[in-house]
Amino acid sequence: MPTFQSNKFRGTGDADKIGAKYRVLISKKPFLTFGLPFLAIMIAGSFVLTPATAIRYEKHDRKIRQMSKTEELNVRRSPRKVDMKEEYYRLAGKDIDNWEQKRVKRLPGETDGIL
Repeated sequence: MPTFQSNKFRGTGDADKIGAKYRVLISKKPFLTFGLPFLAIMIAGSFVLTPATAIRYEKHDRKIRQMSKTEELNVRRSPRKVDMKEEYYRLAGKDIDNWEQKRVKRLPGETDGIL
């Protein structure tokens, strides 16, 4: 008999505990005692969480939904009539009334685009 045993010593008091019995069952039938319950829990969890995930995505979609241009402008409680060109130039910072047309100087030998 070797000096050190390869098996861990387990007293008789530990033999009656649930953990010890489960450990013995796992070594005999691993799929039935661990694999099958694990798969069942995963499948049941997916069935339980699928509606919850769908509700979460629906709430997110309600918050972030695309609006048309007229809906965007009418979001306020007292919407005003908006001219899109006027709004564009106002946001661009251009003064429509005081503009001056300027001709861009061409480089020597460059055509002006007229045929």
